[in-house]
Amino acid sequence: MSESQTEPDLERIRFLVLDVDGVLTDGGILVDDDARESKHFDVYDGIAIRWWIQAGHNVAILSGRSCRAVDHRAAELGISPVVQGSKDKVMHLERMLRDLEFTMDEVCYIGDDLPDLGVMRRVGFAVAPANARPEVKERVPFVTRAGGGCGAVRELIEHLLRAQGRWQSIVDRHDV
Repeated sequence: MSESQTEPDLERIRFLVLDVDGVLTDGGILVDDDARESKHFDVYDGIAIRWWIQAGHNVAILSGRSCRAVDHRAAELGISPVVQGSKDKVMHLERMLRDLEFTMDEVCYIGDDLPDLGVMRRVGFAVAPANARPEVKERVPFVTRAGGGCGAVRELIEHLLRAQGRWQSIVDRHDV
């Protein structure tokens, strides 16, 4: 967290919106000889996303790029909506909020690069992974210790669930 910013009340956060490249992945793009793209996702991020959803919250993906692997991973985790190829992330987020009846102050957005700044300026809680561009990290109240694709989303979700008093029940559910 930068010195000039304070963390907002996280109790109100109910909608987590995720960028993909540099957040759910390390930013690398694998392209095989047949020009098929694939991505590397972190399993710890995935299980935390499921816990967030099980806690009664929503998750969406909002990405400037498009890749079928993202659709597959989102379906596997129960993430919806998924917007890929967005050239106007603010407009797409506003549309999501209208459709799902959320307000901006209920949204946590995690992004890593300059195209994310417009969304980050508007949401209730903006977050950057450790590998984000310096211009992004200096504009958000929370920067994860983990990098994108290496547990940043897991760290963020744990942080939110702890702030909401829900983390211990998840631990207890698995400590049987």
